[in-house]
Amino acid sequence: MSTIEKALAKQKAQEKITEKNKLTEHAKARDEQPVQHTTQKDSIEKSSNPKQAIMLNKESLEARGFLYDATSRRITQEEFRSIKRKLINNAFGAGAKSLHHSNLIMITSSNPNEGKTFVSINLALSIALEQDKTVLLVDADVLRPSINRELEFDARNGLVEYLLSEVSDVSDIIYSTTISNFKIIPAGKPHELTNELLASDRMAALASELAERYPDRIVIFDCPPILGVTETPVLANLMGQAIVVVEESKTKIDDVKRATNQLNENLAIGLVMNKTLKSTKDTYGYYGYGYGKKIR
Repeated sequence: MSTIEKALAKQKAQEKITEKNKLTEHAKARDEQPVQHTTQKDSIEKSSNPKQAIMLNKESLEARGFLYDATSRRITQEEFRSIKRKLINNAFGAGAKSLHHSNLIMITSSNPNEGKTFVSINLALSIALEQDKTVLLVDADVLRPSINRELEFDARNGLVEYLLSEVSDVSDIIYSTTISNFKIIPAGKPHELTNELLASDRMAALASELAERYPDRIVIFDCPPILGVTETPVLANLMGQAIVVVEESKTKIDDVKRATNQLNENLAIGLVMNKTLKSTKDTYGYYGYGYGKKIR
């Protein structure tokens, strides 16, 4: 073998060693990369649905008296269980035939700050614990929205955007949560015509769509107080059932009578007494559910 041939053979052998070293280093670097664990949140946010699901904080909710799962606040669970049974029976049982949009339920009060949002959320969470029931919670108190604040998620497109026709499909404002059968429609951004939008034809069409498109779903509307908000009784005409939240030792009987007398007489109306003091250890009782066509 000539000197030139020897040099070429040596060069070729050296190139093979270099290539082998490169492949070894590449494999080593790949193996040392941190393992990427896919969590439930990752899979939701990377799904084909561009809307991010609403992530609920179990510890925070339970600390503030909200239900999250079957282990949460057993006394509160029992109270809401007795309430939801009547509502579910009216929505899907024998009573449904006599009610228009029986699966649409409004939660309201005579005046502000009587606890209607707390009741709305806990009632929705209680129904979501049912194995075969899906619940949609709608923040219809568009002037003073609080669902996003209480459930601790950022404001996003919701009811107002849909009523303004900025969003065309209702499915675009229905958000999933970390509880599989619990959905939410937020209030949306503030607008100068917020309350007037509740009495619009588009709102009536939305109520019909929610009742008919999802006939096996309970839809709970957290609505503005009745007294002083003229749109609330109009909104009530779109519902099948109503709960009026009454704060013990604060709400006046005359206010309850004036409020309920403004509601459609065909509504099934119930009362939930809020903030009852049952003992020194339990100061958040929610019970006292009365039921009847009218409160006189």
